[in-house]
Amino acid sequence: MNLQFSKLPLNILGVFAFLLLSCGQSKTTEQDRLPNVVYILVDDLGYGDIGCYGATKVKTPNIDKLASEGKIFTDAHSASAVCTPSRYALLTGQYPVRGNHGKGIWGPARVTSKLLIETEQLTIADVFKNKGYSTAALGKWHLGFGVEENDWQEPLSPGPNDLGFDYYYGVPVVNSAPPYVYVENTHVVGGDSEDPLVFVGRGKNKEVTPITPIPPEASQRTQNMFKGAVEAHKLYNDYTVGQVLAGKAVDWITEKTTGEKQDPFFLYMATTHIHHPFTPGTNFQGKSDADLYGDFIQELDWMVGQVLSTLEKQGVGNNTLVVFTSDNGAMLNLGGRNAVKAGHKINGDLLGFKFGVWEGGHRVPFIAKWPGKIKSGTVSDQLICNVDMLATFMAVTGHDSSSIENLDSMNVLPAFIDNPSEPIRDELLLAPHKSTHLSLRKGKWMYIPSKGSGGFGGSKPHHHAWGGAAAVNFVGGKNSEMENGKLKEDAQEAQLYNLEEDKYQTTNVFSQYPEVVEEMEDILNTYRPKKTK
Repeated sequence: MNLQFSKLPLNILGVFAFLLLSCGQSKTTEQDRLPNVVYILVDDLGYGDIGCYGATKVKTPNIDKLASEGKIFTDAHSASAVCTPSRYALLTGQYPVRGNHGKGIWGPARVTSKLLIETEQLTIADVFKNKGYSTAALGKWHLGFGVEENDWQEPLSPGPNDLGFDYYYGVPVVNSAPPYVYVENTHVVGGDSEDPLVFVGRGKNKEVTPITPIPPEASQRTQNMFKGAVEAHKLYNDYTVGQVLAGKAVDWITEKTTGEKQDPFFLYMATTHIHHPFTPGTNFQGKSDADLYGDFIQELDWMVGQVLSTLEKQGVGNNTLVVFTSDNGAMLNLGGRNAVKAGHKINGDLLGFKFGVWEGGHRVPFIAKWPGKIKSGTVSDQLICNVDMLATFMAVTGHDSSSIENLDSMNVLPAFIDNPSEPIRDELLLAPHKSTHLSLRKGKWMYIPSKGSGGFGGSKPHHHAWGGAAAVNFVGGKNSEMENGKLKEDAQEAQLYNLEEDKYQTTNVFSQYPEVVEEMEDILNTYRPKKTK
């Protein structure tokens, strides 16, 4: 089965939908009523990291206000508990298991990774472009550049500009991995042909260009692997990334809402906050009750406030759909552990963390605001996923997603603007870092076909990434398969949880419902990558 699809059918579909929707009206009239869309994707924000989801050790007034004026979702998920595959699902509307020519995308993209989305694939940016929107991606990319191994020679293409985004500015990989420079469209910001960016790899500390000094308590950051581009490196300061990206968002929105001709716009704002290292700006240091981790959250809240206030200032707030969510659950790194010691619950009472398939790895905050469409101060328990955004945005812009083949995305717009009595989505494929733990949610059931979480396994003070039973024990979690921070010797071979009765996954009922397990296994087998000889 061909799991990729061309952008061409959407162009045809876009024309057809336009003719149906126009009914003799002009294009300008249609675009006047199309909403702007701002999608804020936070990095590693956990289910318990913001006030409207129960946090008490951090203050998030701007995000909480967004929630009070919109709708909170309590059963929203990322398709993967890992950053890169989660972003793949968001942009393409396909499960990450479909990527890499059917082999799946499981881990973070390498520094030298090629572009992991085929340029012929339909993306959420294409959906908006086909309706005349201006489109931009700002912030963390982490989906690679180029058609082969990326040697970082300009132009950095294909990349965001080849996937429907008119404009890109941001951090090309992640704030914990090189190169520590900004990229604008296809070029390094501040780049110099006389001093090009050159990849030299690991262990070349005497050759690489110096980067911003940070203290150990900021948590892990990979050493630079690039020499050259000295001026470009100077422009990237870990402590000002939030300010830079917020400023870019404000400027771009202002530009698109100024002047006589104002096309609707789509902004994909992918923050590096709150991914490690935790380097809040000077104005936010020491301001929370959850150590550097909490300070970083409060700077994130300020960034969100900058975007929201700009929408209001420019007079477009009432015609803008704003979505705020996270790429996966919170990570129990050094910053996270220090926050937990301060009394902060990074994933609330959910079991597990980033990279793992327990709920804490992929159940995420999700807030949607659309004045006049979404009722203020409402809550939804509908099962939704970031993979659903493509079909949902097609509905928002008047496209019909039913004509797109092999689409894992479902239109959840009814859950945004109404309160459906029946589930829109009955089953959901959920991916951790390890393919052995590819799991299935179906109705109230969550099935994990192996022991453990399939994620991180650190447990010692010097370990960067904690996970598994030791991490659960550290935050005071409980699970029937664990004892004293370890899996029991007689732990069952797989896991089944009734989330309707046991949201926090305290009790594995795998052996009690063999018929449910059999059904879930059969469904999972239809998704698992086929083994090649």
